[in-house]
Amino acid sequence: MSILRLVAAAAAFALSLSTARAGDVAEVEILGFSADGGIFAFEEYGVQDGSGFAYANRFYIDTQSDSFLPGTPVRVMIEEELAPVEAAREEAKTQGETVISDAALKRGFTAGWNAVTELSADPHRMAVNPRPVMPPIDDVLEFRLEEIDLGQPAQCEGMGRAVGLRLLKIATTAGETTQTVHEDSQIPASRGCPLGYRLAGVQTFHPQGGPAVFAVLIAIRRVGFEGPDHRFIAVTGQF
Repeated sequence: MSILRLVAAAAAFALSLSTARAGDVAEVEILGFSADGGIFAFEEYGVQDGSGFAYANRFYIDTQSDSFLPGTPVRVMIEEELAPVEAAREEAKTQGETVISDAALKRGFTAGWNAVTELSADPHRMAVNPRPVMPPIDDVLEFRLEEIDLGQPAQCEGMGRAVGLRLLKIATTAGETTQTVHEDSQIPASRGCPLGYRLAGVQTFHPQGGPAVFAVLIAIRRVGFEGPDHRFIAVTGQF
């Protein structure tokens, strides 16, 4: 075998190893807001690393209380190798539409978005114009994310230092005060073993006759089967 072929074979082998050891990053679909802004919904889906099982999770959040609606989140995993992701998504949609139909949801506006592969953006700060109006007529909407130590939960023993999160809505105008919109008191078991967080996006909606609402999407970097996985949560509120 020639030197060039040896090099190519070694590179291919190394690539296969790195691929085999990769965690999975969920895809995100913004489902939208109810017409009055009272509900925000989004979906994450993909193929679980290690098992190869297709999954789809749907989250339905009361934007005023920042809490899940009864009977949610919807979590579907098809425990069959090579099962298509679309099958998991269809099942999650069927279950989710008992809460509110997709057709009744308004997407709103994606004011900011940073993929987990983005290297140039600040993962813990996002400042946006809430609407695509130029020149802007709204105050800047800015969020800061802080990682906080809450002790090691049982599900993370021997897996590295787990962290919780605090999300701040930053004062951007005179007379406004910075607000804590979410702060963990403990790490929920549903997050697995979270090693870190980053701001993924800001979705806004301006319903007729009601206050504007936001949903801050946060990516969770957590321990996976073959490497760090990324899953998503949302924090909601009014502005």
